[in-house]
Amino acid sequence: MNDTLASVPPGMPARSMEAPRRRLAALRKTIAAWRERARFRWDLKRMSEISPHLIDDIGLTTRQVEEEIAQLPFWQR
Repeated sequence: MNDTLASVPPGMPARSMEAPRRRLAALRKTIAAWRERARFRWDLKRMSEISPHLIDDIGLTTRQVEEEIAQLPFWQR
């Protein structure tokens, strides 16, 4: 049996595996950024409902907050 991964020195990934790993890492990074933005918008929505005076404290206008909240998925608005 010919095992191509056995010929790769320890500690070095096989060239054939580098591209999929980079794509997977990029995909994970993108999903993490999406989740972070969604969480920020959700927190912003809750903050504007519970204590709107805090919106002024962080330096945002009501219009900016409404624009951000509008980017939430329709089931979370």
